[in-house]
Amino acid sequence: MGKLTVLALRVVLVGLLAGSVFVQTVMVPLLAADLEGLNAEFAYLRTPLLVLTVLGVVTVQVILVCVWRLVTMVRRGTVFSHAAFRYVHIVIGALVAAALLVFAFAVLLAPGEPVAPGVVLLICGVVVAILGVALIVLVLRTLLAQAVARDVEAAKMRAELEEVI
Repeated sequence: MGKLTVLALRVVLVGLLAGSVFVQTVMVPLLAADLEGLNAEFAYLRTPLLVLTVLGVVTVQVILVCVWRLVTMVRRGTVFSHAAFRYVHIVIGALVAAALLVFAFAVLLAPGEPVAPGVVLLICGVVVAILGVALIVLVLRTLLAQAVARDVEAAKMRAELEEVI
Protein backbone atom coordinates (compact mmCIF):
# COMPACT_ATOMS: atom_id res chain seq x y z
CA MET A 1 0.00 0.00 0.00
CA GLY A 2 1.45 3.33 -1.04
CA LYS A 3 2.19 6.24 1.26
CA LEU A 4 -0.47 8.39 -0.39
CA THR A 5 -3.12 5.71 0.06
CA VAL A 6 -2.22 5.24 3.72
CA LEU A 7 -2.26 9.00 4.25
CA ALA A 8 -5.66 9.35 2.56
CA LEU A 9 -7.11 6.50 4.61
CA ARG A 10 -5.75 7.98 7.82
CA VAL A 11 -7.26 11.38 6.96
CA VAL A 12 -10.62 9.68 6.46
CA LEU A 13 -10.26 7.74 9.72
CA VAL A 14 -9.35 10.89 11.67
CA GLY A 15 -12.33 12.71 10.15
CA LEU A 16 -14.69 9.89 11.07
CA LEU A 17 -13.27 9.62 14.58
CA ALA A 18 -13.57 13.39 15.09
CA GLY A 19 -17.13 13.23 13.80
CA SER A 20 -17.99 10.43 16.19
CA VAL A 21 -16.57 12.38 19.13
CA PHE A 22 -18.63 15.38 17.98
CA VAL A 23 -21.74 13.19 17.95
CA GLN A 24 -21.00 11.96 21.47
CA THR A 25 -20.23 15.35 22.95
CA VAL A 26 -22.61 17.66 21.07
CA MET A 27 -25.30 15.76 19.22
CA VAL A 28 -26.26 13.28 21.95
CA PRO A 29 -26.94 16.06 24.50
CA LEU A 30 -28.96 17.90 21.84
CA LEU A 31 -30.88 14.69 21.12
CA ALA A 32 -31.52 14.30 24.85
CA ALA A 33 -32.90 17.84 24.98
CA ASP A 34 -35.12 17.17 21.94
CA LEU A 35 -36.42 13.96 23.47
CA GLU A 36 -37.57 15.90 26.53
CA GLY A 37 -40.48 17.11 24.43
CA LEU A 38 -41.73 13.61 23.58
CA ASN A 39 -45.36 12.74 24.09
CA ALA A 40 -46.01 11.18 27.48
CA GLU A 41 -46.97 7.91 25.80
CA PHE A 42 -43.49 7.68 24.18
CA ALA A 43 -41.43 8.96 27.11
CA TYR A 44 -40.21 5.41 27.78
CA LEU A 45 -38.15 5.66 24.57
CA ARG A 46 -35.91 8.49 25.77
CA THR A 47 -33.29 6.66 27.83
CA PRO A 48 -33.03 3.55 25.62
CA LEU A 49 -32.62 5.71 22.50
CA LEU A 50 -29.82 7.70 24.10
CA VAL A 51 -28.07 4.57 25.37
CA LEU A 52 -28.34 2.85 21.98
CA THR A 53 -27.01 5.97 20.26
CA VAL A 54 -23.97 6.24 22.53
CA LEU A 55 -23.22 2.51 22.31
CA GLY A 56 -23.61 2.62 18.52
CA VAL A 57 -21.08 5.44 18.29
CA VAL A 58 -18.70 3.47 20.52
CA THR A 59 -18.88 0.47 18.18
CA VAL A 60 -17.98 2.74 15.27
CA GLN A 61 -15.05 4.17 17.22
CA VAL A 62 -13.78 0.68 18.07
CA ILE A 63 -13.88 -0.26 14.39
CA LEU A 64 -12.05 2.94 13.39
CA VAL A 65 -9.26 2.34 15.91
CA CYS A 66 -8.83 -1.27 14.78
CA VAL A 67 -8.70 -0.23 11.13
CA TRP A 68 -6.07 2.38 12.06
CA ARG A 69 -3.98 -0.33 13.73
CA LEU A 70 -4.35 -2.63 10.72
CA VAL A 71 -3.31 0.17 8.35
CA THR A 72 -0.26 0.75 10.56
CA MET A 73 0.56 -2.95 10.31
CA VAL A 74 0.17 -2.82 6.52
CA ARG A 75 2.50 0.17 6.33
CA ARG A 76 5.12 -1.62 8.44
CA GLY A 77 4.73 -4.85 6.48
CA THR A 78 3.62 -6.83 9.53
CA VAL A 79 -0.04 -7.35 8.64
CA PHE A 80 0.59 -10.96 7.63
CA SER A 81 1.10 -12.03 11.23
CA HIS A 82 -1.03 -13.50 13.96
CA ALA A 83 -1.21 -10.10 15.69
CA ALA A 84 -3.52 -8.83 12.93
CA PHE A 85 -6.15 -11.41 13.83
CA ARG A 86 -6.82 -9.69 17.14
CA TYR A 87 -7.92 -6.50 15.38
CA VAL A 88 -9.94 -8.36 12.75
CA HIS A 89 -11.76 -10.29 15.48
CA ILE A 90 -12.52 -7.06 17.32
CA VAL A 91 -13.91 -5.52 14.11
CA ILE A 92 -16.15 -8.55 13.55
CA GLY A 93 -17.34 -8.42 17.17
CA ALA A 94 -18.02 -4.68 16.95
CA LEU A 95 -20.02 -5.15 13.75
CA VAL A 96 -22.12 -7.89 15.36
CA ALA A 97 -22.62 -5.65 18.41
CA ALA A 98 -23.68 -2.79 16.12
CA ALA A 99 -26.18 -5.08 14.39
CA LEU A 100 -27.59 -6.12 17.77
CA LEU A 101 -27.89 -2.48 18.81
CA VAL A 102 -29.76 -1.60 15.61
CA PHE A 103 -32.01 -4.62 16.12
CA ALA A 104 -32.67 -3.48 19.71
CA PHE A 105 -33.60 -0.09 18.25
CA ALA A 106 -36.10 -1.79 15.92
CA VAL A 107 -37.55 -3.82 18.79
CA LEU A 108 -37.84 -0.65 20.86
CA LEU A 109 -39.81 1.09 18.11
CA ALA A 110 -41.96 -1.90 17.12
CA PRO A 111 -44.67 -1.89 19.82
CA GLY A 112 -47.22 0.87 19.76
CA GLU A 113 -47.20 3.57 17.12
CA PRO A 114 -44.01 5.63 17.55
CA VAL A 115 -43.12 4.92 13.90
CA ALA A 116 -44.74 3.19 10.95
CA PRO A 117 -44.21 -0.58 10.66
CA GLY A 118 -42.36 -0.06 7.38
CA VAL A 119 -39.72 1.97 9.23
CA VAL A 120 -39.13 -0.93 11.63
CA LEU A 121 -38.78 -3.22 8.63
CA LEU A 122 -36.24 -0.85 7.06
CA ILE A 123 -34.27 -0.80 10.31
CA CYS A 124 -34.23 -4.60 10.26
CA GLY A 125 -32.86 -4.36 6.72
CA VAL A 126 -30.02 -2.25 8.11
CA VAL A 127 -29.36 -5.05 10.62
CA VAL A 128 -29.03 -7.53 7.76
CA ALA A 129 -26.69 -5.13 5.92
CA ILE A 130 -24.44 -4.74 8.98
CA LEU A 131 -24.34 -8.50 9.45
CA GLY A 132 -23.45 -8.80 5.76
CA VAL A 133 -20.47 -6.50 6.31
CA ALA A 134 -19.45 -8.65 9.28
CA LEU A 135 -19.58 -11.72 7.05
CA ILE A 136 -17.46 -9.96 4.42
CA VAL A 137 -14.86 -9.15 7.09
CA LEU A 138 -15.01 -12.80 8.17
CA VAL A 139 -14.24 -13.87 4.58
CA LEU A 140 -11.36 -11.38 4.49
CA ARG A 141 -10.14 -12.85 7.78
CA THR A 142 -10.02 -16.26 6.07
CA LEU A 143 -7.96 -14.74 3.26
CA LEU A 144 -5.64 -13.21 5.86
CA ALA A 145 -5.26 -16.62 7.51
CA GLN A 146 -4.31 -18.16 4.17
CA ALA A 147 -1.80 -15.39 3.49
CA VAL A 148 -0.23 -15.80 6.94
CA ALA A 149 0.04 -19.57 6.39
CA ARG A 150 1.71 -19.02 3.02
CA ASP A 151 4.06 -16.45 4.51
CA VAL A 152 5.10 -18.92 7.22
CA GLU A 153 5.56 -21.63 4.59
CA ALA A 154 7.66 -19.32 2.43
CA ALA A 155 9.84 -18.42 5.41
CA LYS A 156 10.44 -22.12 6.09
CA MET A 157 11.35 -22.75 2.46
CA ARG A 158 13.76 -19.80 2.47
CA ALA A 159 15.40 -21.18 5.61
CA GLU A 160 15.74 -24.64 4.03
CA LEU A 161 17.16 -23.10 0.86
CA GLU A 162 19.72 -21.12 2.86
CA GLU A 163 20.80 -24.35 4.57
CA VAL A 164 21.27 -26.06 1.20
CA ILE A 165 23.30 -23.16 -0.20
